[in-house]
Amino acid sequence: MIANIIVDVPSRQTDRPFDYKVPKSLQPWIELGSRVGVPFGPRVLQGVVVGLAEESEYDHSKLKPIKELLDPEPPLLPDLIELSKWLSEKYCCSRIAALQIMLPSALKGKEVKYIALSGAEQEQAYANSAWLQALRQEDGAIKLEKLMAMFPEEHRSIKQALQQGLLTLSGKVKDRTGIKQVRMVLPPADPEAAREQLAALKKQARKQYEVLSYLLEHPEPIALAQLVAKLNTSSSVVQGLAGKELVRIEDVEQKRDPYRHRQFEPSSPLPLTELQRHVYERIVKEMERKSGQTMLLHGVTGSGKTEVYLQSIAQCLDSNRQAIVLVPEISLTPQMVERFKSRFGDAVAVMHSRLSDGERYDEWRKIRHGQARVVVGARSAIFAPFSSIGLIIIDEEHESSYKQDETPKYHARDVAVRRAKQHGAVVLLGSATPSLETFVAASRIPKGAAEAPLLSMPERVAGQAMPTVHIIDMRQELTQGNRSMFSSALYEALKQRLERQEQTVLLLNRRGYSTFVMCRSCGYTASCPHCDISLTYHQKTRLLRCHYCGHAEQEPKQCPQCESEHIRFFGTGTQKVEEELAKLFPGIRVIRMDVDTTTEKNAHEKLLKTFSERKADVLLGTQMVAKGLDFPYVTLVGVIAADTTLNLPDFRAAERTFQLLTQVAGRAGRHHLQGEVMIQTYNPEHYAVQAAAQHHYEQFIQQELELRMGMMYPPYCRLICITMSAERLDQLAEVSTRFVNELKEIAQYEGVLVPLQSRMARAMEILGPVASPLARIKDRYRYQCVIKYRGSIDASTLVERAMEPFVAGKTSKQVLFSVDVDPQVIV
Repeated sequence: MIANIIVDVPSRQTDRPFDYKVPKSLQPWIELGSRVGVPFGPRVLQGVVVGLAEESEYDHSKLKPIKELLDPEPPLLPDLIELSKWLSEKYCCSRIAALQIMLPSALKGKEVKYIALSGAEQEQAYANSAWLQALRQEDGAIKLEKLMAMFPEEHRSIKQALQQGLLTLSGKVKDRTGIKQVRMVLPPADPEAAREQLAALKKQARKQYEVLSYLLEHPEPIALAQLVAKLNTSSSVVQGLAGKELVRIEDVEQKRDPYRHRQFEPSSPLPLTELQRHVYERIVKEMERKSGQTMLLHGVTGSGKTEVYLQSIAQCLDSNRQAIVLVPEISLTPQMVERFKSRFGDAVAVMHSRLSDGERYDEWRKIRHGQARVVVGARSAIFAPFSSIGLIIIDEEHESSYKQDETPKYHARDVAVRRAKQHGAVVLLGSATPSLETFVAASRIPKGAAEAPLLSMPERVAGQAMPTVHIIDMRQELTQGNRSMFSSALYEALKQRLERQEQTVLLLNRRGYSTFVMCRSCGYTASCPHCDISLTYHQKTRLLRCHYCGHAEQEPKQCPQCESEHIRFFGTGTQKVEEELAKLFPGIRVIRMDVDTTTEKNAHEKLLKTFSERKADVLLGTQMVAKGLDFPYVTLVGVIAADTTLNLPDFRAAERTFQLLTQVAGRAGRHHLQGEVMIQTYNPEHYAVQAAAQHHYEQFIQQELELRMGMMYPPYCRLICITMSAERLDQLAEVSTRFVNELKEIAQYEGVLVPLQSRMARAMEILGPVASPLARIKDRYRYQCVIKYRGSIDASTLVERAMEPFVAGKTSKQVLFSVDVDPQVIV
């Protein structure tokens, strides 16, 4: 039996399966997707079995055997193994990188070196060595790291013994986190016999008597540590009772359930409106057909999309299939979790980045072992190890957080479509403001279909009116002498809400106190020494920080360039807004939600719980307050500066602004009270701001598509961005020019290097190389090349072919390549 194994070495030279012999003892256990420990050079590394064969093209006698099996059952199912191949080809990444993102971080094993006695004759020479005695006590094997730490003075002697063959060095793959086990004390199996012993224990062993008395009064298992603390005794006392067979001590697995302290009241399905029912029936019909269809649910904020999701999932479970629900990380609020847990109870597993490694691992095991049938999670939950998926829901599908920033730079939406085809599942993309690419694709009627896969819910449930939106021109406020960050209209609206004891959500998509620090005398701006970006001031810590590399420095008292004291903070961050609110409205209760206030575990949950209990008047934050929140007493939404996203050098800037304004506006007036929205802007005529104020998606999309067509940007083409970085600018310029020339030659040879404005079905344009918008990050200069293409062109393969000579040779360590297929942001 031969196993084809992808080994955990993330380099281009090793990015292929290696053949290993499967020892007879492991043959019943080794399957597709098994994790194994294999010898690779002098090391033992983790590998994943991606194929099994009876023969190998290599000499059998030279094949190494698999050293160890890491899991009794494969953590990766066959469909995920196939998916990893697709991922590595589409997103130009190594196969091991594609496999690693499918595993919980707890299973990312690393090699641990062990030292053992070999039983050689030279042992006598080291008879007096302390490390030899330690090895004998440890049954002859100990971690090398531990041995070195125990005997720092004996390193030379240990190395000598290794060279002489007295000691042997071996490697084993150890996981980062394992199953959590707790030592439990089980009460007496025969209580009557135990009671007979009490009198004797009272005289001879008072402490044992107290423990046994307690266990007879409370006959349920208890953690050893808890028992010891409760009775102020020691574990040796309890072990003494176990030695007399009066109690039992056992290691019991303890599930790390992140929601074990929460009670979820069961909820029943709500009656569906006519619109909701029509959408629900279409989804169910496609699930029954096992069509692998992708559908878009375009529903305004408050139209009841979540209830449609819940009832569709219930139908999916009734047909004995499984469901995956993806929500943006910042929308994975306690409210969202509660909706699913209340409806489906313990059948729900939740996966997101705020869980510990152990909690994530236990939720993943719940899925793998079939105890969970619904997964609610952020981007990576798309790789949940389900064997029969019926429905994949992606809520707020337009969100850029569904695109991974690090290699492999996959988009969860594309992965969902691929998985759905594997399982014959339905993909349901939900949004009030769908991305242009999704909307255009869903508006087309597929070949052989009767209607387009576009489902629409244009009205709020129960006829609740959309909030009234006011656009406030901040230029006029300035001419009227108002230099505050709050317009007079927003100030009055806030004052009214405080008087009426209603709540307000304020959005400013920028954290920190000030956006930049500048000297008014000479124009000096505080910049990061490692990146081409200005530093942001954080008042609480009195530090200037770079939001790219993390560099921090003290706030300057005078200008480092001209030594002037006229150094000022410009721009507005969430901290500054919080301070200003306290000045204008003494006693106002503000909750600030941004990256700085939500770093602690469960911080989101605590802050939102406080707000939902009406212990705060204002919820102020970055885009994390714009989505997934539903509070009945929020009647005012204020957008401090709508222009922050509008002025970014990105062709999607207008789309992002429209989406953010529409989403945050949807937080107001969701229940019995009418909502009002104030959008402050210096660009009130902009079509994205106007369309958001009128809740008019079609108006926005029509204008935006015209502009995209003129510039030939998605959805009229696809993009790939290749970023090259190096410490030396001259070397970067030379290599990037050679790479682009190589790519153009290949495209020319394939006959696809044609301007997109031409009428040819298959066309490709190659732009660059030019300096990236952020030309330096972490002391590395950056150049980029952007490819625009349309039609059936395998652009990823062309890029791989062009990169091959540059990532395999000497330059590979000096010039790094990063490929982003379908980039959401180009920086």
